Amino acid sequence: MAARLMNLRTAEARPLFIALVAGALLPLAFAPFGLYPLALLSPAILFALWREVTPAQATWRGFLFGLGQFGVGVSWVYVAIHDFGHSSFIVAALLTLMFVALLAAIPALVGYLVTRLRRGRGVEEWRLALLWLPAWWTLGEWLRGWLFTGFPWLNLGYSMIDAPLAGYAPLLGVYGVTLAVALSAGALLWLWQEPRRGWRLALPLLLVLWGTGSLLGRIEWTTPVGEPIRVTLIQGNVPQITKWDPEQIRVRLQTYADLTRPHLGKSDLVIWPENAITVFYHDIADDYFAPLAEEARASNTDIILGVPELDADGQRYYTTMMSLGRHHAFYRKRHLVPFGEFVPLEGVLRGLVDFFDMPMSSFNPGSRQQPLLQAAGHKIAATVCYEDAFGEELIDFLPAATLLVNGSNNAWYGDSLAPHQHLQISRMRALETGRPMLRATTNGISAIINQDGDVVTKSRQFERMTLHSTVQAMQGATPYSIYGNILLLIILGGAVVSVVLSKGNLRTRCHGKCGNAK
Repeated sequence: MAARLMNLRTAEARPLFIALVAGALLPLAFAPFGLYPLALLSPAILFALWREVTPAQATWRGFLFGLGQFGVGVSWVYVAIHDFGHSSFIVAALLTLMFVALLAAIPALVGYLVTRLRRGRGVEEWRLALLWLPAWWTLGEWLRGWLFTGFPWLNLGYSMIDAPLAGYAPLLGVYGVTLAVALSAGALLWLWQEPRRGWRLALPLLLVLWGTGSLLGRIEWTTPVGEPIRVTLIQGNVPQITKWDPEQIRVRLQTYADLTRPHLGKSDLVIWPENAITVFYHDIADDYFAPLAEEARASNTDIILGVPELDADGQRYYTTMMSLGRHHAFYRKRHLVPFGEFVPLEGVLRGLVDFFDMPMSSFNPGSRQQPLLQAAGHKIAATVCYEDAFGEELIDFLPAATLLVNGSNNAWYGDSLAPHQHLQISRMRALETGRPMLRATTNGISAIINQDGDVVTKSRQFERMTLHSTVQAMQGATPYSIYGNILLLIILGGAVVSVVLSKGNLRTRCHGKCGNAK
């Protein structure tokens, strides 16, 4: 009896371990590793583990997969809390684990739904592999992108930025690319479980899916507007520890001014990162910004820079990207970072952890509708930090904007995966919208990205650098910039409904028990 129980426990533990390992391997599909075939293989393994199981078993397997995926993929959250938030090892580890567990709840929920909703329905295996599982996985990523303000990091679609499936991005956005990846994973599952039929049907499907993506990638969705402009990005590489040090503020101000002046008159547009300046605009407007603006106007150069702005009432403040030179205006960040720029349940959480009590951690969000910044003769779609992870929000500025600008402070994450993953996200935004992305960061990775999502030039990390290039602004609209996620949600809804209404025979090896257990 003891031996049987031991064998039973081993049999139950093995799929959980496989799910954990498969999830932990998935981040290797993303930057900086770029092993994008793992974005197909890892979900295919999880899909296989969701076959012939109860909803409870599928939930735990999905949760363990998520723990592996996010435990490895967003481990940089610990760096921000511990190294730069000055919290203890235990507190930082506990907060990171809680965050990872919250994210892992999404694949757990998907696992529950894909098994629970199958109860009592005869569904052919091909529908499960090619409709049900891919649709629910994509819906799970979409849900994670807006639930609790959203965290659309490590979406499968981002791993494909250098693969043929990226061609779907201008049509359906990153979630559309995710669907193509999940569909490919489902086809691999079908090849594994029914090799004879799979080679005749699943393999041609893969060829068509990837071939179509490649052809879509050759379409020029937008067209040039105006003459190319000369652009310079400033990466000051000022240590994060000096951000709120009053004695270092003047050094920071001098650093960015000194790096900029040699390019006045030689560049049409100079861009500084988020938090380039860490004192309120009005405190140094006359002594610092006014002379710099005069120099910029005299040389026909515009500057876009990151600086906090205090409202006229003296109570509310915003993180902004400001244009300086021939046009003077502010873009106020709309999508704030929870716990970094505002603290949810502030009355309860303030004072509990040092990380929650950092200076300037009570920002206010900017309005959804704001005038576009103007610089170098073009209208600019500006985003701050991880705002560019939300493609459905960025398209609010289109088609009027002809250039994308992102200012980020990646110093929070040290030498981790985060800067590489964030660059990959920025590349997807350029591809989705058919516009160049000019990405200035505090200490790397700064980059100039063309309208096809290709990196024209990028900086080294942890070095003081300036990047230069000639950039062509683009006009027009991709289908995604017009319809956002609407087309994709219609497709996903149709896939789910078609399975729910199907009356095929459930062909599995679980003898009628699959999905029926409570």
